[in-house]
Amino acid sequence: MKDRIAIVTGASRGIGRGICLELASRGATVVACARSEGPLAELAAEAKTRELSGTIDPRVFDVSQREAVEPLIEDVSGKYERVDILVNNAGITRDGLMMSMNDDQFDDVLTTNLRSVFWLTRAVSRLMVRQRFGRIVNVGSVSGEFGNAGQANYAASKAAVSGFTKSIAKEFGKRKITCNVVAPGFIETDMTSGLPEELKAGAKKMIPLARFGQVEEVAKAVAFLASDDAGYITGQVLVIDGGLNT
Repeated sequence: MKDRIAIVTGASRGIGRGICLELASRGATVVACARSEGPLAELAAEAKTRELSGTIDPRVFDVSQREAVEPLIEDVSGKYERVDILVNNAGITRDGLMMSMNDDQFDDVLTTNLRSVFWLTRAVSRLMVRQRFGRIVNVGSVSGEFGNAGQANYAASKAAVSGFTKSIAKEFGKRKITCNVVAPGFIETDMTSGLPEELKAGAKKMIPLARFGQVEEVAKAVAFLASDDAGYITGQVLVIDGGLNT
């Protein structure tokens, strides 16, 4: 992965942050995109402190802003002359029971979790087609594969990401571009740390491995799918949930 150019969205915390550090540790130059400048600066500083073989190039970027997509890709491709890896990780939740969910709750989630994947993939794929190489990894969720009460909007967006990924895998295969999904379950992040202890204990009882996953475990799976070693894997959904939905 040395000298590969990667773009990762939702990079400032949680799984996205872990993906950036993992790719950089393998020698990639990672354009880390997120809305908050402070956490991005901390991420870049950590990469330097750890003396990773790759680098972090922080960019303040909101995936929900359609007009910001093309300028970002033009800037990155102008600076590095290529984009080898795209990881669409940014996502939000606006949980609530479907009967009481308003249009904004539904639309905001679809824009951030699905439309942004389309916008960024479309922009980056033009470069990858010319290069005749690319790795696209979209971060889905077990909610998108199996559904989850109170998350009709989120589950719909993530299920759509899986369908989108399988479709473009068929479109781009002849250009040596692979497209896959990782679908995490319960992972130890800031989001899950705020869950009530009784809920977390109940969830762990349903997971055969009896624990929540670690960010690094998801990041390593993404790094594998983005590597040359995964050149014959495309159109797949890799569920990382400790066996929860086995």
